[in-house]
Amino acid sequence: MRRAERPVGAAPGTSPARRVGAAAARSVRAAVTVRRASPGPGRRPTKTLVVAVAALAVLAVLAPAAPDGTRLAVRLAAAVHGLGRTAHQAAIGASRPAPPADPIGALFRITHRGQLSGGHFCTASVVDSPQGDLVMTAAHCVSGLGAGQFAFVPGFRDGRTPYGVWPVTRVTVDQAWATSADPDHDVAFLQVKKLGSDTTVQSVTGGERVGLGQPAGQFVRVTGYPDRLSAPITCENWVSAFSPTQLKFDCGGYTNGTSGSPLLAGISPATGLGTVIGVIGGYQQGGDTDSVSYAARLGASAAALYRTAISR
Repeated sequence: MRRAERPVGAAPGTSPARRVGAAAARSVRAAVTVRRASPGPGRRPTKTLVVAVAALAVLAVLAPAAPDGTRLAVRLAAAVHGLGRTAHQAAIGASRPAPPADPIGALFRITHRGQLSGGHFCTASVVDSPQGDLVMTAAHCVSGLGAGQFAFVPGFRDGRTPYGVWPVTRVTVDQAWATSADPDHDVAFLQVKKLGSDTTVQSVTGGERVGLGQPAGQFVRVTGYPDRLSAPITCENWVSAFSPTQLKFDCGGYTNGTSGSPLLAGISPATGLGTVIGVIGGYQQGGDTDSVSYAARLGASAAALYRTAISR
């Protein structure tokens, strides 16, 4: 009688049921290993991953009874191998609470004494400048507001102002926006100064780079302050070209208050600073739904506006 062949790596005398059960168990251990892997800053393992681990545990028990248990074990292992990729892909395009981001903050109206008045209404970010006092937002956020009427609060979270309150001393918008609210010029630069201090905001928080003429198709992170929340949200996705002059960003939860949020590309792992390739605004003043946002491309007019802002 010809001796039965055994699978490569199987110990002599091991029954098929035991071999399949062991293979399924290894698959479950692999699933647990994937679940324990670090999900990245501010992320938690997805429910899908936890459910999959439980399902694999059940299948590991049932596998020995399957007619073709070896094939089942192979399929289990292949399914587990893809769990990590599935969890990572699910995080793209899904907003979540934002970790602290020093140069990004909220805009508030202020009293004549420089105290915050009411809730925050837009988002802004510190950008690199020679004087270290420049903040960038959407022009429609500051329509009707002048110097001394509102302030920038970097790192605002749950009522706390970790870097203080920085009243706006000058507002710079493009003439095309001032005269006709042209959505292709929905960008504003604000100069800020903390009362009673000569310290610049950039020296405290750092400053994002202003990216002029940047292409679509870049992977960006967008952090902003929905007006009904006391802390910012953040989301990562690829930005696409909505038109030759407008960018489009898909991510849920970007309601009123997130206008002015910077689209940050090329974020440095060392500093956390990136390049602003646009701010939420532009077409439909940033979008009519919370899941699709727009931004005016930063071209020649934005470059001229930046030069004007830093020359004053």
